[in-house]
Amino acid sequence: MINKRWSSAALLGLLTATTLAGPASARADDDQAEPVAEPPRVQLVLDVSGSMRATDIDGRSRISVAQQAFGEVVDALPDETQLGIRVLGATYKGQDKQQGCRDTQQIVPVGPVDRAKAKAAVATLRPTGFTPVGLALREAAKDLGTGTTARRIVLITDGEDTCAPPDPCQVARELAAQGTTLVVDTLGLAPDEKVRKQLLCIAAATGGTYTAANSADDLTDRLKQLVDRARDTYATTPAKVDGTDVCDGAPLLSPGVYTDRETFSEHRWYRVPVRPGQELRASVSVALDRPINPDHGVLLRATATDGRELVRGVDAGSGRTDVVSAGLRWSATEDDDAERDEDATPRPTASATPAVTTVCLVVSNMFSPQAGTAKDPGMPVELTVDVVAASPAPDGPDLGRGWVLLLLLTLAGLLTGLVTGLLTRWWVATWREN
Repeated sequence: MINKRWSSAALLGLLTATTLAGPASARADDDQAEPVAEPPRVQLVLDVSGSMRATDIDGRSRISVAQQAFGEVVDALPDETQLGIRVLGATYKGQDKQQGCRDTQQIVPVGPVDRAKAKAAVATLRPTGFTPVGLALREAAKDLGTGTTARRIVLITDGEDTCAPPDPCQVARELAAQGTTLVVDTLGLAPDEKVRKQLLCIAAATGGTYTAANSADDLTDRLKQLVDRARDTYATTPAKVDGTDVCDGAPLLSPGVYTDRETFSEHRWYRVPVRPGQELRASVSVALDRPINPDHGVLLRATATDGRELVRGVDAGSGRTDVVSAGLRWSATEDDDAERDEDATPRPTASATPAVTTVCLVVSNMFSPQAGTAKDPGMPVELTVDVVAASPAPDGPDLGRGWVLLLLLTLAGLLTGLVTGLLTRWWVATWREN
């Protein structure tokens, strides 16, 4: 059975995670001023369908536990949080499915928290009708509007969408594909396996989290995960970027975090300027937000503008089955410069401005969809780019080059032969005496 204290903590962890969201990350223009941080915006989407009458949580109905938990969460919210509330299945009591599947309303507009008004609006709710989750998510995104800060929807439900289409998982993918920095966290009240998969899909499509409230112990574990993930939330919102199918004309990226979409077996190109003495560090993560075949992988490569491959990244295990990642490091060397400039114009003198090398980053995937899996929109891609001072490996002993190296090797060979001969002569003489 679920303790209401844990339910309150779960909601509080989900809602207050938005306080770590900040302004958009730096783009290619280094001189662009940072936008002013916006207050966190949260929309609570509460399921008030008929199944919420079930009394299987500490002997109380699911809706009463949710109401109690919500009241405690509202009291603890920071004053700067802008909160809205949308409900689904709360008003229509009839059996007309077409009408019941339009039953979603925003009962508290998104804005500064009015604690008394918010708690009163939720306290009067009574379980009533159908479960149009997909429609409620789409409308909740409209309620939150647009802006530079990440916005969060917290979906609290105990059952599967009974009104698809629109399918809630597909709605979540559509919202994520719009690049609106929208995150959906899902909280399931005693869901079955089918509901769990649906809520996981919604959360994964938008980079959110899923918490199953099946028992006190299970909920405690989930809450710890939520706290850990909240600490890792980006201080800046990833900037939306559109990669191209070739390096020429690809977007020019400065250090930062970027988000894009990539369809099955696609290659997305980006460009990064790297100066002499600098090292490029890049990583990419692709979220597997839909069923795919197990023969998959992600490849991250750095190439020169003429097509020469400089380095390729390797898959990096993250411990998660819904994300595949890869990373790489690259810095130019004098030998690389000599090879590149051998047939080109003479190098600039030491007093001239060092040339900038444009590195092409290529994100490729080897995914294939399972039967019936939608290909559009593409899967979420998160690309992290950084350019730092080069950190070469420690120098080894310098043995010289050319004739000097040949002389050293000859002397070493003679010395080795002399020592070996003396040891052999000593051993033979000793053997004969014995």
